[in-house]
Amino acid sequence: MDTSSLMEQILSKENLNTAYLQVVRNKGAEGVDGMEYTQLKEHLEKNGEIIKEQLRTRKYKPQPVRRVEIPKSDGGVRNLGVPTVTDRFVQQAIAQVLTPIYEEQFHDHSYGFRPNRCAQQAIITALDIMNNGCDWIVDIDLEKFFDTVNHDKLMTLIGRTIKDGEVISIIRKFLVSGIMVDDEYKESVIGTPQGGNLSPLLANIMLNELDKEMEQRGLNFVRYADDCAPRKRSQVA
Repeated sequence: MDTSSLMEQILSKENLNTAYLQVVRNKGAEGVDGMEYTQLKEHLEKNGEIIKEQLRTRKYKPQPVRRVEIPKSDGGVRNLGVPTVTDRFVQQAIAQVLTPIYEEQFHDHSYGFRPNRCAQQAIITALDIMNNGCDWIVDIDLEKFFDTVNHDKLMTLIGRTIKDGEVISIIRKFLVSGIMVDDEYKESVIGTPQGGNLSPLLANIMLNELDKEMEQRGLNFVRYADDCAPRKRSQVA
């Protein structure tokens, strides 16, 4: 597939309309600019053409994400990044075009953050593998995965498939747009914010390399986002 002119697909009227509807459907909190999702329609009516031109000419500048800490059951916290509603709209438009491209590459035993896939399907696949004679199970949870994604490695992987410079440029800008913790700005030198519309796809692009490695090693596995359970048959001496 030719991926050298994806930006025009991203900026097509149909794709942008679908992205707008999805962002509004998701609702969500406001970002650092205070704009609520209910204000997006009016904002795009006034500034939509400017945003499109900025994306075409690599002049669009994402705003920092707003850091929100969500308590975890183990007593820790999960860091979520809340982009502005405009940035969520742009990210959603990008994700809608890139997802079908990468769906052709992703492993069949990857279930998290993918269209028409869910945790229940991952469980059924895991049970099928176990019933097929695999009784050694290793449960893997990549600690703080979203917070520690290496930008250069991720962009190298994206560049193997995506050849549109404008698309590559805006993805990099989202990765390095920074984080606002209260009123303090922090650079985002690693990680992809959990909470962004594009982050789930970026996570799967990165973790697809893990899938390929496990398959190459002859392991049966099931992965849901950054949780993975490789399985193998027991060894009898």
